Amino acid sequence: MTAATSITVRVPLAIRHRPGRKTVVTPMTDGVPPITTRADPALVKALARAFRYQRMLDQEQYASITELAAAERIERGYLGSLLRLTLLAPEIVQAILDGQQLKGVTLPRLLEPFSAEWPAQRIAFHHHSARSSRTGQRSAGGAGG
Repeated sequence: MTAATSITVRVPLAIRHRPGRKTVVTPMTDGVPPITTRADPALVKALARAFRYQRMLDQEQYASITELAAAERIERGYLGSLLRLTLLAPEIVQAILDGQQLKGVTLPRLLEPFSAEWPAQRIAFHHHSARSSRTGQRSAGGAGG
């Protein structure tokens, strides 16, 4: 038997509450002030929850996804979809946190099944984004193609 390995991703961020919105602020690095981003709050919140739930399972606070879902009062299927977000390639996660994700990387799209293999994710999300851009250009009346 092979031992299971895991990767821990720590995301240093602070959420500042401002009237009518929340802003994600990254910590100061090498004396450079943080850059305020326009990160999608729904995506950031979903990622934070996904990694929190995964940590709870890893630390054996709950014996199963079913038990965790019951404790958190969410549907087991939704929890499974959220947990799948922990399998995203690190650069996709970073792009989401930086507000630089491709156009096709949306919460509804990420809750759909996707490959756990990072190269396949890069291709799938890039292809989906390119298709969305072309569709948007046509519907906007552009000559793109």
